[in-house]
Amino acid sequence: MAGNSIFSNLRLEDDGSWTAVYGAFTLQSALQPIFSQDAEGYLEVQAFEGLIRPSRGGEPVRPAQFFSEVARQDTAMIDSLCRTLHILNTGALKRSKAKLFVNFHPGLFVTDADIRREVEQIRVASHEAGMSAERIVCEITQKQNDSEDMLAHFVHDLRQRGFRIAIDEYGADESDTARLKLLKPDYVKFEADWVKDFLENSAGSALLRVMVRQFMEQGILAIFEGLEDLRQVEICHSLDVPLLQGYALARPQLAPTSFNDDFPEVDSTERTTLKSGSDLERYNPDVHLPRATAPTYAPVHRKATAFGKRTR
Repeated sequence: MAGNSIFSNLRLEDDGSWTAVYGAFTLQSALQPIFSQDAEGYLEVQAFEGLIRPSRGGEPVRPAQFFSEVARQDTAMIDSLCRTLHILNTGALKRSKAKLFVNFHPGLFVTDADIRREVEQIRVASHEAGMSAERIVCEITQKQNDSEDMLAHFVHDLRQRGFRIAIDEYGADESDTARLKLLKPDYVKFEADWVKDFLENSAGSALLRVMVRQFMEQGILAIFEGLEDLRQVEICHSLDVPLLQGYALARPQLAPTSFNDDFPEVDSTERTTLKSGSDLERYNPDVHLPRATAPTYAPVHRKATAFGKRTR
């Protein structure tokens, strides 16, 4: 089903969003913000993660179900198409700084020609979206049978073009440590359940603090994802975790999103000053609930509390 260009299966909707069609499926982008938090507890959007949302006949289809129905010969093309969708829809936000995390499955690209072609497609999509290469973070998902040489080659070519690298589901076992040494990423996404287990005791929390600091000393930013209530955010703040993601802060939204209204791109002099918990609740009355939006800049209470239970 491969087309003549990365835009062969894309269409620009009346609302300004980009969608794609594959057989009976319509593909849409959902974007979820990734936040930084400064020493005073202020939150700021630093990036978005692109998530694919398929539908058929107007009814949502789980991504896993969709990918199971993709013809084998189309898998690499669909993987590339999803990234292109996310890049174009993030570019439509017209933000000047926010990065975009897009997932990669390097095992789909098995020859040098495959790698060069895919890297070039990302470059073209980024150019069309008005996003510089350094704002695209390629999140590498490695499978057990992936060739390490080919993986290293793929990452090298991405870096040569100026793209950033992230590894996901980091859990500090031997394979994760080897992956870290091989890829030398700019970002590390910690595996959410692994983090949850370590935060349930003081020794585990202390270890996470050390790991976050050591990564930062190497120029690597840690991301804690899957945060589902503000107590978890508070603990991350106490551990100096640089980047945060989860339903406690913002749920994914289908493009076109309302994130420019919810989290406008402003400089530090324009921050809303909210000092106390009561001020925060007046600004956002449902602050204690998982929600679709959060205050543009909202300090959370910095006192650590018990780690919250997952609700999904």
